[in-house]
Amino acid sequence: MNAATVARRESQPRQAYETNLGAMYECQVETFLDSNLASAVRGDVQLIFTSPPFPLNRQKKYGNLVGDEYLDWLGAIAAPLGDLLAEDGSLVVELGNGWEPGEPVMSTLALRALLRVLDDGGFRLCQQFVVHNPARLPSPAQWVNVERIRVKDAYTNVWWMSRTARPKADNRRILTGYSPSMRKLLKRQSYNSGARPSQHHIGETSFLVDNGGAIPPNVLTISNTTATDSYRRYCKEHGLRPHPARMAPELAEFFIQFLTDPSDLVFDPFGGSNTTGASAEKLGRQWIAIEPDSSYIEGSRGRFIADAA
Repeated sequence: MNAATVARRESQPRQAYETNLGAMYECQVETFLDSNLASAVRGDVQLIFTSPPFPLNRQKKYGNLVGDEYLDWLGAIAAPLGDLLAEDGSLVVELGNGWEPGEPVMSTLALRALLRVLDDGGFRLCQQFVVHNPARLPSPAQWVNVERIRVKDAYTNVWWMSRTARPKADNRRILTGYSPSMRKLLKRQSYNSGARPSQHHIGETSFLVDNGGAIPPNVLTISNTTATDSYRRYCKEHGLRPHPARMAPELAEFFIQFLTDPSDLVFDPFGGSNTTGASAEKLGRQWIAIEPDSSYIEGSRGRFIADAA
């Protein structure tokens, strides 16, 4: 066995654990994309759902890339990630907001990051979603709490992309409950039809069919405040530090239900505490997640206490 072969084997993703439907691997995203495992699933991934490190303008303790370096890094992995997708597959990315250092001015870095993914990855933008967390603490603290010159930043953007204009999607899988007024209308079987000031014309029977629920809007309200779930308990019991930026399971479940069918493959290249994998498992989808931080991987086992190997 030559040195090149040894080096290649050593650079392969290390499986940390597996469940009935998926597996978590310890590695950097670049390592995965160059691996045999990526080659094996190329063209088979139905959904890449992830929250990458947010584009920031200042260095954090965990050594994140900043500014143009971040954009170059994200642009470089966009195309290889896209190559993993099925022809009608989707890439869904959550990107938070950023602020210019020392100034009460929003950064455009997140928007430039989106454009790099679209342009360098060959993606088309299917739809923008806004995820509102009403329980989020006021931030940026200096401008909101101290100087009182801004309101709190309480949302993130989620961008749905695909390399085709018609990726697999079905909003009938994510219907919400009808409002009280709509339930009354369905029971009454009548409403004020006709022309509206907006120049729309509402037909006499357009809203009389019970479709099992309402089509949700692209503004999702999710209060991510859970502090006593199985993941937190597992981390506490095993002396592990919880991931500082955990995704709400409701968010992952929404897009997994919307954009995949049972048994489809879901991939998260920035697994963190593995909310994506746990949500996919819950909904009967296959999944792969990768994460370079071994302590976060160990904590993520708590989401699969019954199944972790």
